[in-house]
Amino acid sequence: MKIGVMMETVIKIRESDDSDLAGITEIYGRSVREETASFELTEPDQAELARRRKALLDAGYPYLVAEVEGRIVGYAYAGPYRSRPAYALSVENTVYVDPTGQRGGIGRALMESLITKAEKRGYRQMIAVIGGSEHIASIEFHKALGFREIGTIQSVGYKHGRWLDTVLLQLPLGHGNATPPDKIPGA
Repeated sequence: MKIGVMMETVIKIRESDDSDLAGITEIYGRSVREETASFELTEPDQAELARRRKALLDAGYPYLVAEVEGRIVGYAYAGPYRSRPAYALSVENTVYVDPTGQRGGIGRALMESLITKAEKRGYRQMIAVIGGSEHIASIEFHKALGFREIGTIQSVGYKHGRWLDTVLLQLPLGHGNATPPDKIPGA
């Protein structure tokens, strides 16, 4: 099924549940095998992705799926940017869309919902880490959502026989750095 940009396509964005793991595993596994968005070299199985998802949910991070006609066509989540307590108000976003749904508004719908949920949970910064500086579409996608490019780490990964950069983009959430936080979680 090619989703594309169709007026009649209804994209349902919702919190993920255990029944979504097969679709999430399929989307991510293909990306690991065929692309450079993830720097993993071996695709994790469904049990490993379930463990990772549970850890994020248990820590209070949002984890969303996009569903079209009952099929999981994308997912997005926020997770810790770094593990030290001073980073607790910053999150890193992840978004993957099945190739049949790319450029059909699914990624945008997922990210807009993820940004809203992260803001409501009190996070102040969202960091996008793009695997490969040649991923112009992903970089421009994030910029269209208000992210600002903040740097490139050159040749930091090696996958599919080539060196890869990571491009960093940042989006202030809520009050961003305009006001101090009431509390730093974990401090």
